[in-house]
Amino acid sequence: MNERQLEYFRRKLITWRDELLEGSRDTIEGLQESTRNIPDAADRASEETDRALELRTRDRQRKLVSKIDAALRRISEGEFGYCEVTGDQISLKRLDARPIATMSLEAQERHERREKVHRDD
Repeated sequence: MNERQLEYFRRKLITWRDELLEGSRDTIEGLQESTRNIPDAADRASEETDRALELRTRDRQRKLVSKIDAALRRISEGEFGYCEVTGDQISLKRLDARPIATMSLEAQERHERREKVHRDD
């Protein structure tokens, strides 16, 4: 992968991370503002459900930010774009769709098949 392509992915990852972090800040502010006493039990339960869903979503995004940071480290260390299983290059098309990918499509499919077999036991 050439320097221009690496820079493209670096910028894409940074932009993605910044968007996720901004969303997290908005969520925290929204949760702090919405902590109010709701007298109706059904309304309170509905708000608690919404809050729990939002927190689960933010937790998934927090994990995604960690994966983005790991991808940025791989770029700086010269390891980005290589499959951690086979050592082969990951296709640019796959990286463009999922820049945090650590496995080639073939290795990922093998991994998922093995995971499914073990889960079905």
